[in-house]
Amino acid sequence: MQKAFDKKKFLSQNSIWGVLILMIVALSIARPAFLTSNNLETLMTAESVKGILAFGVMWAILSKGIDLSIGSVVALVSVVCASLAQQPDAINRVLGEGGQPLPAFAIILIGILMGVVIGLTLGAIVAYTKIPPFIATLGGQLICRALSKMYSTQPVSKLTDSFRFFGKGKIGPIPVIVIIFLIMFAINAFMLTQTRFGKNIYAIGGNEQAARVAGINVEKNLILVYVWCAVCAAIGGILLAGRTGSSDPSTYGLNYELDAIAAATVGGTSHSGGICRVSGVLCGILILGVINNGLVMLNVDDNMTNVVKGIIIVAAVIFDMRKNARRA
Repeated sequence: MQKAFDKKKFLSQNSIWGVLILMIVALSIARPAFLTSNNLETLMTAESVKGILAFGVMWAILSKGIDLSIGSVVALVSVVCASLAQQPDAINRVLGEGGQPLPAFAIILIGILMGVVIGLTLGAIVAYTKIPPFIATLGGQLICRALSKMYSTQPVSKLTDSFRFFGKGKIGPIPVIVIIFLIMFAINAFMLTQTRFGKNIYAIGGNEQAARVAGINVEKNLILVYVWCAVCAAIGGILLAGRTGSSDPSTYGLNYELDAIAAATVGGTSHSGGICRVSGVLCGILILGVINNGLVMLNVDDNMTNVVKGIIIVAAVIFDMRKNARRA
């Protein structure tokens, strides 16, 4: 009896992978070119940035919150880092005559520190003012997008090869951006399952009052959630600028938060809090990537892609609510 129960639980938890496999099979039949190495590389490269954002926003959703600012954080960090990574003939417009691009690792550190500062600010607002995360991070979204446009009124381009390596380079046949995406998956999986921080966030999302009674510092952990979320967005912004070789403050990161939230939701992260599997989020990222890539290959209108994604998001939330209602 116990064995049958475990089997049912396993199938329930991993059914989303079956959906992904069916989608891949269907697209492979409709478009045999879908499974070519070039197309799979294009798919993974295109989804890596949004995937890293999804791993970050997963924590906010797990804590029964949300982060709408991450797309704008991508824009702000990418434009600042791109301006510091311009080739000498271009960076003079930013730093003055004789200006030199900073070393790539210094620029990456600056971008990550920007994420830490943004996350600390938003996390403190959520934790200590009790403003709903939706409102606090919506304000952060507007502010970061405005700051990116104020920092540069035009796209920034002509970036150094050393900076672009992290978004455009390869190690062997594998793009560096995909390697970083997989490393971020491993880091988040370890944090979620093997650290006290991960257990604390599960507890806070499940029942905040019970978490307080158990001695968990809720405010401190919530701040760390939004710091990590913003750091993931900052890394995404750095990689996006490196991959494209430029940054546009008006369009970069636009609606990325929606794709990231969609991936986390489709992957089984419950908006009721306290329920999440990072492998499910990975699958959610891949599902949305397959949808984006597959519909392009099928010459489907871009607007229809958003219609499909919208339907999937709503269906996933309805399924999650019904599942939680049955548990109650």
